[in-house]
Amino acid sequence: MPLYDCMLLLKPHVKKEALADLVAWVGKHVYSRNGVLTDIKSLGTVQLGYGIQKPDGRCYQGQLMQMTMMATPNINKELHYLNKEDRLLRWLLVKHRDTKFGLDSLSDDPWNDEPDAFQRINLYNNEDLDEDEDDDRDEYDLDQEQTKE
Repeated sequence: MPLYDCMLLLKPHVKKEALADLVAWVGKHVYSRNGVLTDIKSLGTVQLGYGIQKPDGRCYQGQLMQMTMMATPNINKELHYLNKEDRLLRWLLVKHRDTKFGLDSLSDDPWNDEPDAFQRINLYNNEDLDEDEDDDRDEYDLDQEQTKE
């Protein structure tokens, strides 16, 4: 399952109980579809660059929430219920790219014995050096250490 961030911009006068109800509804919806809510952050009240017109007036600030979840790819269609929510000014669902979880993360074994391309390049370049050049480097390094003291 991919990882998503759901950003919720709520009206500034929304009470904490109503905000908790909305977050709980989204969380229950994700959980009922075998998803997991991994993080919830309240980013506080933010000033908006422009007013957002709603039937009860224009809002120039809002309460910003971020919900991180692992959910099925059709979660975007399922969350369109939020368009009818009176407490929300805007909402946005963002999919994390190139993030691996569960068994997918095990395919990239960090303890693999085969060197990657960068290591192969370094091995190739080191083989071309003469022993004299290696000795010069060691003397240079020693000189640098002595001058630092």
